Amino acid sequence: MIISKKLRDSARGQQCSLNIAGVCRYDTETTILAHLPDESNGMGKKADDISACFACSNCHTAIDTHKVPAGDRDFYFRRAMIRTWRTWFEMGLISIKGAK
Repeated sequence: MIISKKLRDSARGQQCSLNIAGVCRYDTETTILAHLPDESNGMGKKADDISACFACSNCHTAIDTHKVPAGDRDFYFRRAMIRTWRTWFEMGLISIKGAK
């Protein structure tokens, strides 16, 4: 399991990367690192910290209560995770060999 205090702490003050239409409150004061479902999570076990995104309180609740429409889940989750990875890359929290 991949757990990183630095990744979790990096969400503080960030813009919500989920931005679920009609749900997002665009409030950086409530942003946390929200874990997205993948093969690393299970009953009572969060996904790895790299399977996560920045989420405001409204968007985080929508994920946890399965309120994101099934047809939109893949779009929102993938977009948010890539936005979050890009921010981590720019912050120097993750690196990609050969990338500038």
